[in-house]
Amino acid sequence: MARYTGPVCKLCRREKMKLFLKGPKCDSMKCPIEKRPYPPGDHGRTQLRRKDGEYLLQLREKQKARRIYGVLEKQFRNLYEEANRQKGVTGENLLRMLELRLDNVAFRAGWGASRSQARQLVRHGHVRVNDHKVDIPSYQVDQGDQIALAPRAAKNAQVTQSVESVKGRGVPRWLELDAAGMKGKVLSMPSREDVNFPIQEQLIVELYSK
Repeated sequence: MARYTGPVCKLCRREKMKLFLKGPKCDSMKCPIEKRPYPPGDHGRTQLRRKDGEYLLQLREKQKARRIYGVLEKQFRNLYEEANRQKGVTGENLLRMLELRLDNVAFRAGWGASRSQARQLVRHGHVRVNDHKVDIPSYQVDQGDQIALAPRAAKNAQVTQSVESVKGRGVPRWLELDAAGMKGKVLSMPSREDVNFPIQEQLIVELYSK
């Protein structure tokens, strides 16, 4: 399965903001962007003084959304096309579909300190949807779906630590969580207000509409 295997901290520096791809490290002073808040590369510092054009702003917004949710380019493009076919606002449809990915739901439930850690739990078959094992991170959950973590994975020290940390991160209102039982329920479809990252989805729509 294709996936990004490079240093993820460079992705945050490229977008000039924390994308919280490394879990607790992102909240500490060990985060590289604290010391080098400029894009990587020989000309990284000069990019801070450059005025970005319209296309570059749209491209960077798309790249930022892709990297936050850990989605590759082809997957992201397919999600956009599906969102464009649905009724409603295309940008909001896209964000809703990204939020309803199973790996993101596992992250929102606190079972992983980062989306990549939650994705690994899904790939290893530790997450169940409506009592069925699902090992596809891109699986779209629906309203009313019951999600649960396998008992063996629930005893993992990293998972236990992540569940404790989610108390500070908070659980979205569209997701009901039973932290003790390591299970939850999708109460409703996520709304635009439930996406707590500064993503300007209209720029993404403008990029793909060209």
